[in-house]
Amino acid sequence: MKSLSALKARLLRATSTLNRIIGAPDYEGYLRHQHACHPDRAPLTRDEFVKQRLEDRYSRPGARCC
Repeated sequence: MKSLSALKARLLRATSTLNRIIGAPDYEGYLRHQHACHPDRAPLTRDEFVKQRLEDRYSRPGARCC
């Protein structure tokens, strides 16, 4: 069982790294942060989170190459 949990942890880290490389929002990381740092606030839904991250990313002038 210990090796299974270690494999799961590696897969989660790999997924998180890949998401950062391709610029995909990390909802699970956001939830961990919300629960640890802002337990009094209701977290965004996955759809709200993705929409907000995409708006933040593309609403800044000069943030895109085209």
